[in-house]
Amino acid sequence: MDFSRPAKVNPNVIRQHMHDFQVTNMFGSPAVLRECASLGSQTGFRKMSGPVHQRDAEGVFRDRPPVFPMLRRVISAGAPANAREIELFARLLPFGVPVYTPYGATEALPVANISSQEILTKTRTLTEQGKGVCIGRPFAGMTVRVIRISDEPIAEWSEDLCVPDGEVGEFVVRGPVVTKSYYNRDVATKLAKIHDPKTGETLHRMGDVGYRDEHGRLWFCGRKSHRVVTPHGTLFTDMVEPILNAKGGIEGTALVGVTREGRTYPVVCFRLSFMFPEEQARSNLRIATEQFDSTRQIETFLKYNKPNFPVDVRHNSKIFREKLAVWADQQLGPKWKGGPV
Repeated sequence: MDFSRPAKVNPNVIRQHMHDFQVTNMFGSPAVLRECASLGSQTGFRKMSGPVHQRDAEGVFRDRPPVFPMLRRVISAGAPANAREIELFARLLPFGVPVYTPYGATEALPVANISSQEILTKTRTLTEQGKGVCIGRPFAGMTVRVIRISDEPIAEWSEDLCVPDGEVGEFVVRGPVVTKSYYNRDVATKLAKIHDPKTGETLHRMGDVGYRDEHGRLWFCGRKSHRVVTPHGTLFTDMVEPILNAKGGIEGTALVGVTREGRTYPVVCFRLSFMFPEEQARSNLRIATEQFDSTRQIETFLKYNKPNFPVDVRHNSKIFREKLAVWADQQLGPKWKGGPV
């Protein structure tokens, strides 16, 4: 595969290599899993006898023998987990084989972890209701705190920075894998690192926002830099987009902000499913946003005509919403002052 374009991987080649080398462990970004999951729709696999009426204990529909019978563990990282894509890929695995979606960053890895069974049977429904994406519980030795959202440097750690469980803030991590600084980047170091004067430790600000629930699980709500601050409240990408991605005719969505005369308006860029009527898809989006107080203010929907949103090179999974915000601004034009589109 071309490691700079993982989303272009040929799943049949991957399958053949797994067979030839008897691969038992797999790591791939969500884009790789999505492409490999397409094997489930290809012909040539014998269907299992008897109908499948409901999901099994792992939350997965299984209607055929495993495509990857040798796999015993799958790890996927690089972007928030998509329950639908995890389910499609899990259908190709032997019963009981987990798909883990660990959370972390280059500066602190790993931080937390969750399995496909918990996602598909417990947290998926909440994600589609705008609660964020569950990233599980911290690994042993790692401590994750949630602090008030701020774009300013924080020199020293204090418990007064923390917000209560259930409130969205920025994740801050301490533990043995946390880096202490950036090489020759003093400004970035000041923005991302917090010194604890009591222990001498360095804490890392993840740049991600989320919250801790009553079960001790962490919920990812988006990048801090991608939040859309409006007069009616702050919108977080991964609390909004899963609500819309679950609707008919929608291949994917991305929330961005467009500013006019000092006021920021939320705009949803969406990709249309193949041959699905655009007006029906727009209607589905409007109905979805009207269901929740947090999304009711969204009135502007822009169809993105290219096959995929702009994404990162390494994983082909992180959406470059900064680029989409510029595109949306240009599409709306200088005369647009907010309102339905």
